[in-house]
Amino acid sequence: MQRVLKIIKAMHIFKLVGFFFLITSSYAQIPKSAFGSIQFFEKIPGASVETAIAVWLPPGYTSAKKYPVFYMHDGQMLFDATITWNAQEWKVDETIANLIEEDSLNAMLVVGIYNRGEKRFSDYFPQKPYETLSTEEQQNITLSLNEAGRINGPFRVASDAYLSFIVDELKPFVDAHFATRSDRNSTFLAGSSMGGLISLYALCRFPEVFGGIACFSTHWTGIHRNSNNPFPASMLEYVNKHLVIGEKSRRIYLDTGTETLDSLYLNHHREATELIKAKGYTASNFNSNISIGADHSEKAWSKRFPEAVRFLMHSE
Repeated sequence: MQRVLKIIKAMHIFKLVGFFFLITSSYAQIPKSAFGSIQFFEKIPGASVETAIAVWLPPGYTSAKKYPVFYMHDGQMLFDATITWNAQEWKVDETIANLIEEDSLNAMLVVGIYNRGEKRFSDYFPQKPYETLSTEEQQNITLSLNEAGRINGPFRVASDAYLSFIVDELKPFVDAHFATRSDRNSTFLAGSSMGGLISLYALCRFPEVFGGIACFSTHWTGIHRNSNNPFPASMLEYVNKHLVIGEKSRRIYLDTGTETLDSLYLNHHREATELIKAKGYTASNFNSNISIGADHSEKAWSKRFPEAVRFLMHSE
């Protein structure tokens, strides 16, 4: 372990400034909405995880009505490209407002959970599959994430605590302060890359809470390579053991592109698709697709977001 820490320290001494600029440049900034409105919370009072929350309310929102809720990871990337590190956004507000207007989609709330910068991988890396790895395999993951600039120093996975925050603290807060439908079939979770990975993990851990998930460009590899990487097999084995059996009211949207980072995912995506089908999911409650030519970016995910929303909300 001492050798690992020495390598990490030497590797990062010249790139710390750039690393921390990247992960904090959009953190806790307040987004503007083109449609509807946003209520912003720097943190949830008394919560165990301190992170900003942006709650998007659809046009015409009224407390006299009850709304389903989409919880989405990487919340600072959803609404406003002027505050994001890469000047891209999901266009969540424009997309849902248009679907409500043009497709008669039922209105919903979106809760954007800001990632915590340098703690993002700690929060999003599925904990139980990670803990099945050997000490040496975990050390190799630590080295790989440091080399890629995703973490700085030792890697301590805390995704179980992050999900407990969403389920036990954030959701009750949202249900208490907004006009929500709090039942399982009205509660959805979505994210991309590591956000897709943690969304699938969340469905395995809390099937009684989430009625549907959307996983865009799921980062099956955990790190940035397939070679000498036992994590994808560990994650898929966990899903195989713990994913709830498919039923009509529970829905999964799963996709990947084929370019840039997404090129690592194709075989894992296909294997996951077959695994989920074997759990009893069919075309009526499982949408799996590959977007040829699509890369790993908010611009790409924004194009596929309408299909995912329609599918999860049972609107064709």
